[in-house]
Amino acid sequence: MTSSSFDPSLRPDTGRNDPAFEFRGSAAWICAGESATAVPRGTSATLGARLARAFDGAPESTIVAGALPFDLTEEDSFWVSTSPRIGGLAGAAPSMAGWTIREMTPAAVYEAGVARALEIIAAGAGQPDGLQKLVLARRLEAMSDREIDRAALMDRLTADPAATAFMLRLPERGQGPRYLAGASPELLMEKRGDRIISHPLAGSSARSADPHADAAARASLAASSKDRHEHRHVVEFLLDTLAPLCHELRCPDGPEITSTRALWHLGTRIEGRLRDPEEPSALLATRVHPTPAVCGVPQARAAALIPELEDGPRGFYAGTVGWNDRRGDGSWYVTIRSAEIEGRVARLHAGAGLVLGSDPETERRETATKFRTFLSALGLEGAELDTLVETMEASR
Repeated sequence: MTSSSFDPSLRPDTGRNDPAFEFRGSAAWICAGESATAVPRGTSATLGARLARAFDGAPESTIVAGALPFDLTEEDSFWVSTSPRIGGLAGAAPSMAGWTIREMTPAAVYEAGVARALEIIAAGAGQPDGLQKLVLARRLEAMSDREIDRAALMDRLTADPAATAFMLRLPERGQGPRYLAGASPELLMEKRGDRIISHPLAGSSARSADPHADAAARASLAASSKDRHEHRHVVEFLLDTLAPLCHELRCPDGPEITSTRALWHLGTRIEGRLRDPEEPSALLATRVHPTPAVCGVPQARAAALIPELEDGPRGFYAGTVGWNDRRGDGSWYVTIRSAEIEGRVARLHAGAGLVLGSDPETERRETATKFRTFLSALGLEGAELDTLVETMEASR
């Protein structure tokens, strides 16, 4: 398909029970209106022109929402709604469907990829253009014995107040409706007038139901030089990228500990004031994506290595998803803790950041913990979920 071409699989959304997009979080709760229209597809190179056409002559209430893929040279998926709703759709708690779980990236394959990445990092140590960090992801497929209840899934994704839940329709591939769904804890770009915020997360540790073990995990992360080194790459990249765009830019001297229900994270809140307050939030997101939190350092080298070392395309995983209003304000989140939903199947990704000193088995265990958020939203919980995650952590 050529850039900016029309995709007939993206039909207008006309049903209240099947919105083209929905976001639920502390910053906003936004849902497409009863009739949302697909924006012609294209790459980030044409996004500005396509946004301008979408807003041309549209009412003040109009919102454009969409998803950008990890690779910005691939086509995105955007919708425009002239009458969005503030507040979404409520679903019943999902029934406990029967699930078949497949590790699409076997543990041994993932660890071999991590080991190879660490060899490349070690070989380039001390060299100006050497690889310093790489994020490597693995894949998991969950198949239900019935069609996945998307409204109920959205409700469960909203359960963690530290994350923003999202559901956005993607182009069909001949197997029925396809959606991108998730609960991202990481704010890539928020714009309100001339003010912007980015809150990157890099460096994490699994939480525990035991208070003492949980506190120990938090303290260990706070003291980890490896995780702080990984986090510093992300913050420096964002500061360097945003500095030419801002006349004021600030962040704290070091990261703070933040948390979701499953993980402790190192996070740094970056705030700035734009030189050009007219630039839309969606375009600002393309300027900083992909960050080292999902790609690596140097960016170009890491981006070239990822398809060589991973066993399948990322698609919209580790991209960015969000919304943009007529004023250019909006919020964009890193597409993690997410899955592609198609009928009875959920296709998940989870990744880990690799730097000098990383360990293949430890990084694989981290991906297993990151899968937990979405598996829980699918209805896997309690002992069943614990057993599944422990199996993934222990598998070789």
